Amino acid sequence: MTEPRVSPRVTLGVAVLAVSTSAILVRWSEAPSSVAAFYRVLFTTLLVAPAATLRRPGWHRRLSRRQTAAAALSGLALAVHFAAWFESLAWTSVAASVTLVQAQPVFVVVGAAVLLDERVTRRTVAGVAVALAGMVAMSLGDLLSGGAVGPRPLYGNALALLGAVAAAAYVLAGRSLRQRLPLLPYVTVVYAVAAAGLLAVVLATGRPLAGHAAREWLLFLAMAIGPGILGHTLVNWSLAHVRSSLVSVTLLGEPVGSALLALLLLSEAPGPWTVAGGTVVLAGIVVTARGRPE
Repeated sequence: MTEPRVSPRVTLGVAVLAVSTSAILVRWSEAPSSVAAFYRVLFTTLLVAPAATLRRPGWHRRLSRRQTAAAALSGLALAVHFAAWFESLAWTSVAASVTLVQAQPVFVVVGAAVLLDERVTRRTVAGVAVALAGMVAMSLGDLLSGGAVGPRPLYGNALALLGAVAAAAYVLAGRSLRQRLPLLPYVTVVYAVAAAGLLAVVLATGRPLAGHAAREWLLFLAMAIGPGILGHTLVNWSLAHVRSSLVSVTLLGEPVGSALLALLLLSEAPGPWTVAGGTVVLAGIVVTARGRPE
C-alpha cells in the first residue's frame, strides 16, 4: 500500500467537522425529511460518479452478480439509515439523535457476531452493555423528568436507533464489496442504490420532488458536499489507511460537534439526561471499538 500524501488523521478530522454539520443542515431545511435525504444522496452520487468513471473507466462492467447483490443490500440499508435519521431530527434533540445514530459500531459488532460468526471479546461485550445502558438512560431519563427536547423525543430516539441499525447493516453488507472495489466506484454504486431507494420512499408517500425554494436547493447541495463528500466519502477513504477502531472512535466527535452547533445556531440545549446518557453511550462505543479484533 502506497503512503497517502495527506495524513489520514488530518482527513478524519476534516470528516468529523463535515459530518457534524449534517444535523444542522437538516434542521434548517423546510423540505420533507425523505425529500432532503433523497437529494442529499442524489447530489452526492452525481458528484462522485464522474470521478469514478474518469479514474476507473468501465468499472461497472466488471461487477459480478454477487457484488451487485451486495451493493444493492448495502445501498438499501443506507437509504433506510438516512430516511430514519433525517426524520428523527424532527422529533427529538440534535444531541440525542446524533449520539444514538452514531452508535452503529455497537450494532456492527452484534451483527458480525450473529451473522458472520466473528469472535467477540469480553471487552466488546462490556462496551455493548455500557452503550445500551446509556441509550436507555438517554431515551427515558429526560422524558420521565420532564426535561426532554423535541415534540416526540421517544419516537425520535427510536428512529435514530433504527438509523444506527441500518447503518450497521450498510457496513456489514458492503464489507466484502469495499475490499474488492476502489473507493470511488464503491461509493458510486452504493450511493446510487440508496438514492433509488429514497426516491421510492418519496414517490410512495407523495412528497413533492419539485417546487422547492432556492434556499432548499442550496441546503441539499451543502448536505452533499459537506457531510457527503467531505464527510462519509473521506471516512471510507480513511478506512483503507488506518484501523477501523480508530475511525469508529474518531467519529464520536460528531455528536459533540453537532450538539455544540445546535446550541450556537439553533439555541437548543440538551437536557441533563441526554448529556449523561450520551456520555455513557460514547464511552460504551469507545470500549466496543477498542475491543474489536482488527
